[in-house]
Amino acid sequence: MRNKVILACEICHSRNYTTQKNKLTHVNRIEVKKFCKLCNEHTLHRETK
Repeated sequence: MRNKVILACEICHSRNYTTQKNKLTHVNRIEVKKFCKLCNEHTLHRETK
C-alpha cells in the first residue's frame, strides 16, 4: 500500500513536490535534496504531515 506525501523546503517551507511512499518499508519521514523555485537552489525537502 502506498501513501501520497508532500515534500516541503526546509529553508522557505514552501510545499513544492508530491510523491508516494511505501507505507510498510518507510516508517520515517522522507528527506530528499530537490530544487526549490523560491530559493532558486537545491535544498533539503522533507515530508510534511
